[in-house]
Amino acid sequence: MPEHSPSPTPERAVYGFVLYLGTYFGLGLYFIWACVPEEWLQSIGITYLPQRYWVLAGPIYLCVAFVFAVLFYIAYNFTITLPPDSINTITDQHAQYINEEKISVPLGSVPPLYDIPLSQVNRALYQD
Repeated sequence: MPEHSPSPTPERAVYGFVLYLGTYFGLGLYFIWACVPEEWLQSIGITYLPQRYWVLAGPIYLCVAFVFAVLFYIAYNFTITLPPDSINTITDQHAQYINEEKISVPLGSVPPLYDIPLSQVNRALYQD
């Protein structure tokens, strides 16, 4: 099974092009519905359309729903964030501290990632 990658493939190009055309086709139908008088549409046989109220109400509802979704997402993240005095905001079971004796980094290379203990951070910041 091939590895997933974000690089362009012929299938993605076709899907993107169809989505591009469909978007402009839908926008054109929306503008026709919004701007052409109903008598003209009925004269060519288009009789079942939503009320003209939805020409403006639909996009406004979508915009307001998007704003509320963003606000809900932010509020939800605030509710699941641990309080500052919780021990889990300092460390957790996945913390990896450096072992000074075992590490040997060649000169000029990037050292491995590790968590800095809170006491070391306080010493560096507050010069205790």
